[in-house]
Amino acid sequence: MSSRLVVETREIDPVEDLLAYADPANPLAWLRRGEGIVAVDCGIVATIRVPAGTDRLRSAAIASAWRDLAQDAEVTDPLGLPGTGLVAFGALTFDEDSAADSVLIVPSLVIGRHRGRAWLTRIRRTDDRTDADTARPATAETQAYGPHWAGTVGPGDQSPQGYQDSVRRALERIATGELSKVVLARDLTGSIPAGSDLRRLVRALSTGYPDTWAFAVDGLIGASPETLVTVQERTVTARVLAGTIGRGADADADTAASAQLASSTKDLDEHQYAVQSVLASLRPHTRALAASEQPFLLKLPNLFHLATDVEGELADGGSSLDLVGALHPTAAVAGTPTPAAIAAIRELEPFDRGRYAGPVGWVDAAGNGEWAIALRCAQFTTAGEGAELAVTAYAGAGIVAGSDPESELLETRVKFRPLVDALA
Repeated sequence: MSSRLVVETREIDPVEDLLAYADPANPLAWLRRGEGIVAVDCGIVATIRVPAGTDRLRSAAIASAWRDLAQDAEVTDPLGLPGTGLVAFGALTFDEDSAADSVLIVPSLVIGRHRGRAWLTRIRRTDDRTDADTARPATAETQAYGPHWAGTVGPGDQSPQGYQDSVRRALERIATGELSKVVLARDLTGSIPAGSDLRRLVRALSTGYPDTWAFAVDGLIGASPETLVTVQERTVTARVLAGTIGRGADADADTAASAQLASSTKDLDEHQYAVQSVLASLRPHTRALAASEQPFLLKLPNLFHLATDVEGELADGGSSLDLVGALHPTAAVAGTPTPAAIAAIRELEPFDRGRYAGPVGWVDAAGNGEWAIALRCAQFTTAGEGAELAVTAYAGAGIVAGSDPESELLETRVKFRPLVDALA
């Protein structure tokens, strides 16, 4: 008989700081307004890793592998809350041709909180050699945060001047009708000290930007304002963000900036491309799909976004991972039409995005899950024990007819700020 997963969730007393339970060197976390799920530093039960060169879409391969793993799991979950029961943390690449891996990670112990209720989930395999005591949910223990640290980042493969040149080349393609929109990113690279407690970065992003999804999965850490898709009890929701302007220095400037964004033809057009992209992708999988007629202004600490919420009902036996595969990449992070935009990104960006602008989130055994687009983020890698950690951060902007290269560069600087400030 093959090994199966055995999962037990039990309610515990309220927990104030979920991150205190995470692995300092490699945290697994999904947080918003102080709630969410965190892997306790107790090990990994299973990892589904899909590398480049897979003979089918990585999202489809991930979804199929997860279905196979979850279908035979023995789950005891009396709470039935988002994030209870069997869960995996995931991060997928932006581009199917990326050299980076797409991954789902199942930790052995998960602690979570939702609307004031807290829980602990123990996950093990049936062939684990455990006695009756250790087979029951363990008691999670916190770890003191390590000392403060600071990282340094500077221009990466795409310099500020190179970025403006790429925007000009994109505008030429838009003028010929090859594209309606393309999202171009640039990178910053640097390092942080060996042994840095990465939970400090997650905590800084989570507390500084509480309305975003703060995440840490396999070295990818960030705070995304953009929900890709959420599925809970067959209700599907998504939030589309496209169109951006920096916040003003005072109340009057703030009001002027929000009014400028709300009336900008360029930004409204860019936003509409993104909304229609999401609706077209979700329709085959949903019933009663609806979106607000006009976008609203989403106010973040450093900028405004045009935003539209979408809601529907899951129509088939699919999961949140299936919807991730249907939705990604959206026009908000790739462009329109998608195939031409992806081709332009490959030619105009002198780096592999990896998991930047790809789906990041979690999924449970029933297919429920919360997935965001990995924005305002950086990938951390290490060359070995005792070595500095390399960091690559990314930020992009949507290019449409009428875009100004210098303005788009300034937009990327605004988007870099949350991560750069937290690293410092």
